[in-house]
Amino acid sequence: MAEADNPLASGAWAPPVDLTETSDAICLRVELPGVAAEQIKIGLCNTKLKIWGEKKRRPARRRIISYLCSERSYGKFNRIVPLRWTINIPGAEAELEDGVLYIRLPKLQDRRGGEFLVEVVNKEKESTS
Repeated sequence: MAEADNPLASGAWAPPVDLTETSDAICLRVELPGVAAEQIKIGLCNTKLKIWGEKKRRPARRRIISYLCSERSYGKFNRIVPLRWTINIPGAEAELEDGVLYIRLPKLQDRRGGEFLVEVVNKEKESTS
């Protein structure tokens, strides 16, 4: 994931992202039209969500004489999204549909200030068994 630390290093482009919060999760929608799921990598590192990969240019159907306008992005892409929530990493999900990458990151409940019971083990019973 080190190459994703600088999103615009080596000419990479950054896809647009929508970030939303629900009561139990952080949800992202990332626009990646023309990118195959196999070309997308997602990583969680400390307080960052990293999305990177490559959008390959498809060969032209006909021989192109010259480009009159070329606005679409190709090549490597990177996007880093800072996270201020504690995430349940094993529960994270991602799916690609119609050129949009959907990522759901379940939040861990804040346990600070909560009361927890600690079980007391009777060592005397354990040693007589």
